[in-house]
Amino acid sequence: MPEKTQKKQRSLSTPIRVIGQWLDSDFRREELLSPESLPDQMNWERTLPFIFLHLGCLAVFLVGFSWVSAASAIFLYLLRMFAITGFYHRYFSHRSFKTSRVVQFFFALLGNSSMQRGPLWWAATHRHHHKHSDEKIDAHSPIHHGFTWSHIGWLTSMKNFPTDYQVIPDLKKFPELVFLNRFDQIVPFVYGLLMISIGAALEIFAPSLNVTMWQFFIWTFFISTTALLHGTLFINSLAHVWGKRRYETKDDSRNSFVLSLITLGEGWHNNHHRYMNAARAGFYWWQLDLSYLSLKFLSLFGVAWNLHQVPKHILEEGRKSASAQKSSVD
Repeated sequence: MPEKTQKKQRSLSTPIRVIGQWLDSDFRREELLSPESLPDQMNWERTLPFIFLHLGCLAVFLVGFSWVSAASAIFLYLLRMFAITGFYHRYFSHRSFKTSRVVQFFFALLGNSSMQRGPLWWAATHRHHHKHSDEKIDAHSPIHHGFTWSHIGWLTSMKNFPTDYQVIPDLKKFPELVFLNRFDQIVPFVYGLLMISIGAALEIFAPSLNVTMWQFFIWTFFISTTALLHGTLFINSLAHVWGKRRYETKDDSRNSFVLSLITLGEGWHNNHHRYMNAARAGFYWWQLDLSYLSLKFLSLFGVAWNLHQVPKHILEEGRKSASAQKSSVD
């Protein structure tokens, strides 16, 4: 290995760099401008948030259960999942509809609270995935890298850490989004404090609900966020190996009703890889896509508009393919 590269990799392991990048993901960015030179392996420092998140779920055995805490966790899972699927994915990554600057920032905040990093990193990484789907350089292809790496291992690799601002020129012009992207630990921290505050208020002012401050926090922060993280990551690790293929695409993407329920519609992944610019992943009326239905609802009030639809020839192609598959089985 060239001496210059060795020095760069040693510098990436210094405590100053580690702490700096926890606080600012663009810290010492000049060392990250050539990600191909970075090691493509699990970085144990990057696993700490995920270890913390999962260990926190175990505290449920100490704080117990209440219907209010559990229902709140489910509601916040659904709300933040929509922020990821509807906005991080369909809006920031694919620009499949239009909205206002205020609304895009609001949902960027919500998505950021899910501990899936900033919206610009998410969009840049996803655009790279579509460009190289199921190729060896696809960061989370289960075909080449296996289940564990494609599910969560790739997130901890320094090779996948930098934000490639060159592929998101349409997004990097918004300073508020760049701020969220750089300082992506602030929103989850504030979200956690908010959950503690709400839990404390419920414990003090509504004791009949049997909610305690720590119980509410564990359910709404740790359990809800961990479930949300894995729900999203299942699309990377499972939706390219499990399900049915309506369309012949260059990758091995699949459609799954089960994954669509978990992710509010993202499980129609083969559809999405056939035509990624649509605001809907469920192309047909029987393919439940709650994210798209939510976007349609927002469009009634002018919050979202110009929802990009699936071209008729793509729909017809899918019908013919399904018919041919059924005939071959019969």
